[in-house]
Amino acid sequence: MTYILGLNAYHADAAACLVKDGELVAAVEEERFRRIKHWGGFPSESIRYCLREAGITLAEVDHVAINSDNAANRWRKLAYALTSGVTLNYVLSRLRNRGERADVASNLKQHLPEQEFRGTAHTVEHHLCHLASAFLVSPYDKAVAVSVDGFGDFSSAAWGLGEGGNLPVDGRVYFPHSLGVFYEAMTQFIGFPHYGDEYKVMGLAPYGRPTYVEQMKEIVRLKNDGTFALNLRYFRHASGEGANYQVKDGIPSGGRLWSDELVKLLGPARDPAAPLEDKHRDIARSAQVTYENAFFHLLNALHARYGADAVVLAGGCAYNSVANGKVLERTPFKKLYVQSAGGDAGGAIGAAFATWHKTEGATAKRHFVMDHSYWGPSATPDEIAAAIAQRRTDFDAAGCRIERIADEATLCRHTAQAISEGKVIGWFQGRLEWGPRALGNRSILGDPRRADMKDILNLKIKRRESFRPFAPSILREAVPEWFETDDDVPFMMQVFRIREEKRKEIPAVTHVDGTGRLQTVTWSGNARYARLISAFRDLTGVPIVLNTSFNENEPVVCKPEEAIDCFLRTKMDVLVLGDTLIQR
Repeated sequence: MTYILGLNAYHADAAACLVKDGELVAAVEEERFRRIKHWGGFPSESIRYCLREAGITLAEVDHVAINSDNAANRWRKLAYALTSGVTLNYVLSRLRNRGERADVASNLKQHLPEQEFRGTAHTVEHHLCHLASAFLVSPYDKAVAVSVDGFGDFSSAAWGLGEGGNLPVDGRVYFPHSLGVFYEAMTQFIGFPHYGDEYKVMGLAPYGRPTYVEQMKEIVRLKNDGTFALNLRYFRHASGEGANYQVKDGIPSGGRLWSDELVKLLGPARDPAAPLEDKHRDIARSAQVTYENAFFHLLNALHARYGADAVVLAGGCAYNSVANGKVLERTPFKKLYVQSAGGDAGGAIGAAFATWHKTEGATAKRHFVMDHSYWGPSATPDEIAAAIAQRRTDFDAAGCRIERIADEATLCRHTAQAISEGKVIGWFQGRLEWGPRALGNRSILGDPRRADMKDILNLKIKRRESFRPFAPSILREAVPEWFETDDDVPFMMQVFRIREEKRKEIPAVTHVDGTGRLQTVTWSGNARYARLISAFRDLTGVPIVLNTSFNENEPVVCKPEEAIDCFLRTKMDVLVLGDTLIQR
């Protein structure tokens, strides 16, 4: 029996996972425990959870693997430092970061002093981890694996042809050229300054026109070999000036990536406090088009090189669900897989599975497929009952009615009825989702038929930008009737066009361009969620519910106590905690 602990540490979205004999046992992001979005640092609480879930101690772990290798691309780093004129502060910051990551065993001893690690520690190159996190848990025995992100271990993209358990890295794009940096710089320029705000640009883009695409051809240049290069005059990171990424008190942040030359090209940047104008919408649309052109340029070149039917994606750019939804349309690939945590958190899984195949050799046959995302903590009925009892006075003060409904079909019918009446539902079930998407276990649900549901949700709970769309969860068998696709999309990682004749029936989940970031729901993947959507279909004829994450400007809720807090401090109408239905 072999246990491997995979880590993403000292970077945003710190996370841990545990693999037993090539099977995933548990995986969770540290932010869910620390309650700080994108929390960075050492994922000690995530490690403790993974060990508890498996019923083991750290002493029983054979290997610990971290998704970073400071020795990777060493000579390229040295050459760049000597020739590029990077600042001393940048070099010192990189050395400090290197020191933090260098000794995994010491970090375990420091952060988990009550436990002892006796196994072997491994550092695994960043993009190999991304590639492994996609391919080695995919349903494909052969696929092109592609990783695209900001930077990691001095490269921003990597690719190779995975076959069986073999996954070589055949090519890379190196620092300072990066599609992730381009997209983040444009995100900052449009006035979204926080770490991880890129999804706002995706949501804003359909409201604009691609009027700046020609100018952006000066920023991102496509090369004949399928790769890309940045025109560095428009960026500040190449010298280290704008790359002062840091994690302070668990909160990741970075410096301004775009240079003053970008202002000369596109005009003034938007102040985050200023209103959005058509110009900003047009820049967002143009940035998305530019990213897609470079992304598909690379994918088409890789298909021509390898000739495989399937492609798997990872890296932070794998969260560009708009581009993902066009892969099969704009490339010759016929199959696509993106796991639920494609970004740096997912690198923990990549580190673990890459190490499994390296250490076990020929015995490490692939037999695990990640076909659902439910790898995090759950709550027992007793824990839920105790959490409710502790807040009973608050529930009474809010005029809540509390009812336990043991029969699942009845519980789902009651909940579906409430959704059909326009009520906002907090839905807390089973194990927490792995990755940033709420996929039916830590979700807020609403009626997709109501044109005003977006406004209701923003008023009652989310308090977010009005242009951002909400997602549809749909029964798998109903997909071709409602969408212009018939794909399995369990992780909400692809955007597809909703059939034109159906858009008026589900306005709350139809974006301005007629698309939806769908999640396909199956009985085998999440039976209770499927039963709920089926009950809603029986009432309304619509096999879809609106799904958004169960949170209020915080990480997705993890524990019953956090779900109760969110319910009570917002204007949510109903809370379903396991078998208990609470209604104001």
